[in-house]
Amino acid sequence: MTDFAQLPLSPALLQALASLDYTAMTPVQAASLPPMLAGRDVTAQARTGSGKTAAFGLALLSRVDPAAAGVQSLVLCPTRELADQVARELRRLGRLMPNLKVSVFCGGVPLRPHLASLVHPPAVVVGTPGRIQELMDEGALRLDALRVAVLDEADRMLDMGFADAIAGILGQAPADRQTLLFSATFPEGIAALGARFQREPERIVVEDEAAAIEQRFYEVEPPRKADAIALLLGDLAPPSALVFCNTRRDVQQLCDALQDRGFAALALHGDLDQRDRDEVLVRFANGSCSVLVATDVAARGIDIAGLPVVVSHGLASDADIHTHRIGRTGRAGQPGLALALVANEERRRIIPIEERLGQAARFERIDLSRKPARPRPPAMQTLVIDAGRTDKLRPGDVVGALTGPGGLEVGAIGKIAGYPTRTYVAIERSQAQKAMDRLRTGKVKGRSVRVRKLG
Repeated sequence: MTDFAQLPLSPALLQALASLDYTAMTPVQAASLPPMLAGRDVTAQARTGSGKTAAFGLALLSRVDPAAAGVQSLVLCPTRELADQVARELRRLGRLMPNLKVSVFCGGVPLRPHLASLVHPPAVVVGTPGRIQELMDEGALRLDALRVAVLDEADRMLDMGFADAIAGILGQAPADRQTLLFSATFPEGIAALGARFQREPERIVVEDEAAAIEQRFYEVEPPRKADAIALLLGDLAPPSALVFCNTRRDVQQLCDALQDRGFAALALHGDLDQRDRDEVLVRFANGSCSVLVATDVAARGIDIAGLPVVVSHGLASDADIHTHRIGRTGRAGQPGLALALVANEERRRIIPIEERLGQAARFERIDLSRKPARPRPPAMQTLVIDAGRTDKLRPGDVVGALTGPGGLEVGAIGKIAGYPTRTYVAIERSQAQKAMDRLRTGKVKGRSVRVRKLG
């Protein structure tokens, strides 16, 4: 079975799939959807970007009755970014289901709005274990009507210390629920989690697609790593690259060094407040930032389609983390390139990675005496409009204000990201000032707005 049309899905879900041009299933979808739609518990091992969100999304939506009361499906994720991504996909898949309410509950924001929204419980809840447990402790979130529980990126949740929170949450859910567990790797803790909370789960392992990713290793000592990365990125000139560091300090130092060398680089780590974090991710996703430097935890949930290059500033502490890193590129059958800088003291870490590769790591030389090529500026520039969803400002309103007689061509407008009080719009760099002038002197949805360049 390879086509979604062959699955026992509702007309609303099949129509939504057709409108999204989802026809052929990915390997993880083809393997996991039949048992999930049959009501079986499933433990699936598949790398990030393999289509797992649509797989469990269709399974849980097929069991949702928007007319019924209570929370019917719950998806637990390790980070807010992944939770937001999952919720967006569920809303896309369920766009034709009447009155479907999908809510996201994650930490880092005040609890009060979440408590207020649960006065009318959604059919589907997506969130991080800490905030979900907090809402349950407050008595605001009940799982009496739960039909499906999903643990997404379960290995990362265990790594982040969420085991007790997960146990507390599932311990209050009906015993006859369906439990779906998705993980990119399968450490011992995942097996224990499945044994505790699942009923005779079907185990599905999708062959690692990392063969589409070319891996290169370079011997570079710490004092020259920034120089090496500048050279590599200068030679490759990718439109975007994600660079992983092992510590927050390394992230900031490397980001500063790349900026000094002319790269449009931004840092992503745990010391950023939520607004700064949102803006970094928006700029990387819309092409107005070329290089994102991040810690592993901070980068969880980042899903950039067509990301061509991933770089490890320092080798990951174990093979599973390395697998997660390189899984950010080479998605959906596209080729990817993963580069790793390895200091002498890190050489012992290469052994489990080589075992995972099934061959010796191929080390290449890099001439650090060369000067790096001058980096090209990003193709896009981000503008910030000080109005958002609470002002009922929609992407179509922004496009309408920018186009028309004397305005921009639609092709000059990139991604538009709406937040409650602000909207970010990517504009071709050569057209950014024209867009600024048009928004400042004209009207957006019939009123004047404040607008500024970001970065």
